[in-house]
Amino acid sequence: MTETSTGAERHLTNVRLFDFDLPDEVRWGLVDAGFVFATPIQARTLPLTLGGRDVAGQAQTGTGKTAAFLITIFSRLLRHKRKGPAQGPRALIIAPTRELVVQIRQESEALGRHTGLSTLAVFGGIDYRLQRDAVKTVPDILVGTPGRLIDYEQQGATTFKDVEILVVDEADRMFDMGLIRDLRKILRRCPAYDRRQT
Repeated sequence: MTETSTGAERHLTNVRLFDFDLPDEVRWGLVDAGFVFATPIQARTLPLTLGGRDVAGQAQTGTGKTAAFLITIFSRLLRHKRKGPAQGPRALIIAPTRELVVQIRQESEALGRHTGLSTLAVFGGIDYRLQRDAVKTVPDILVGTPGRLIDYEQQGATTFKDVEILVVDEADRMFDMGLIRDLRKILRRCPAYDRRQT
């Protein structure tokens, strides 16, 4: 799905985020952030993702892709309680760079402040053991670069078998950076595609 600026797409800028069926906790986060109208990528993807469908989207930086997948994650996790004891994250977000991981975590903490859901970011350049100990606390949402995620999963600090919703952010950039093998390794450790939302 690619965002375009054709006349047929301009009507998407009049869609209000509150027109979607969202939990109150998500709505409060949107109000705090000052988000009123959906961007075109949000208007096109949210009806699908909130309905449990898998989506691939492409749009320029700054068009609201991160908010779109976070709104979906928060809504799903709030409406479907965890089954059984917590062993691994319920949502996994994979991003190619430390900077992007930090940005996603910040946006998750801002938009999700009323949800009670925890977000943890893992990436290189930060104390390895400190992050590993944090991963063991089993956050609801785990955001990380492929290499660091694989390291912690292989050490038994976390598991991806409980992942209900998976996001691969900037997948094209990951391919360009040669991270396809790491990405495939993570996907193999997640539930099968028909048992998770992507």
